[in-house]
Amino acid sequence: MAIQNFVAYNPVRLHFGEGVVQTLGETIKQYGKHVLLLYGKGSVKKYGYYDEVTGILKNAGLQITEFGGIQPNPLVDDVRRAIALGKEKKVDVILALGGGSVIDSAKIVSVGLVHDIDPWQFMLWQAFPEQSVPLVTVLTLAATGTEMNAAAVLQNTETGKKVGFVHPELFPKDSFLDPAYTVTVPKDYTAYGIADLIAHALEAFFGKGEPSVIDRITVDIIKDAMEQAPLLLNDLKNTAWRANIMLDATLALNGLTNYGRSSGDWGVHALGHELSLLYGMPHGATLSIVYPAWLKLQAGRIPKRIQKLGDLLFGLTDIETVIQKLEVFFKSIDCPVRLADAGIDESKKEEILHQMNKNQDSGMVYLLNDADRKQIVEYM
Repeated sequence: MAIQNFVAYNPVRLHFGEGVVQTLGETIKQYGKHVLLLYGKGSVKKYGYYDEVTGILKNAGLQITEFGGIQPNPLVDDVRRAIALGKEKKVDVILALGGGSVIDSAKIVSVGLVHDIDPWQFMLWQAFPEQSVPLVTVLTLAATGTEMNAAAVLQNTETGKKVGFVHPELFPKDSFLDPAYTVTVPKDYTAYGIADLIAHALEAFFGKGEPSVIDRITVDIIKDAMEQAPLLLNDLKNTAWRANIMLDATLALNGLTNYGRSSGDWGVHALGHELSLLYGMPHGATLSIVYPAWLKLQAGRIPKRIQKLGDLLFGLTDIETVIQKLEVFFKSIDCPVRLADAGIDESKKEEILHQMNKNQDSGMVYLLNDADRKQIVEYM
């Protein structure tokens, strides 16, 4: 498979490093005067980030309307409420203070504020935004890469779906990445973030197209994350290790790893979303379970591609060993690799398969049918 034609576009201005948040106020003033501040369930207040950020905004003379309580697996209902509040208060700029769930929610709020369309229609690709309210982000969890891309994922508990939407209007204007804002992330969620960024890189690697230099860059992101992981997990307050993982997560999904590819695969993410929807599992923890199972399914179908991954990542090409070494790594950072590791009983496999088949979860390159999904669930 040759290099695919591609268009590279990323308008996000990235502010990276300790102390960068100090310029947040002046940056936001370029876009508006009345800020809708979105955040999660309270950790930003507990650890002082909220106080620092709101202080900076007030010193810049900005008006603030708050919407807190975004869930770890973000809900479209919260997005609807935030849109209604933003319209009522006539906000003209959005600040997302948090991790992927907060930022993803803020992206859909940014387009919802200027359209009289239910936001779930965007998520179902039934409507497409023509404009958006400017969005600025302050990242507090390195994992999803959403701070520098145009994608968002939301779930709808009424319809039983967790889906993603991608559109250029979802790009943030500016994103502030201060590793000091991630030192309070606990060990388990730090590990889940590492699993998430590795999965993003793998989704690109198994996309359509094989640009050799991008393959190497993609695998080097994985290698760096695997090297940095034990250092960080043994020293959670170390901002140098935090910065390395933060940059890995951003590079894994800011478009770079898809240069020369016409798409990523994303089948593993689709399957993982069902575990989050059914059991409230952290997203990264679902991926460390599903990815080895997906690779086992594909072992006889795309052996050369998996062997190339193994050669670049581990210096070996035996497919079974490659998958085992990936599982060993996930286990070493206390990420689950089987459903049982996450406390999900074997008896739930039928429920999981039913949910996956109901939504016809599949990839974009390696398409999955009912029998494939059944085999993947068995491997899990």
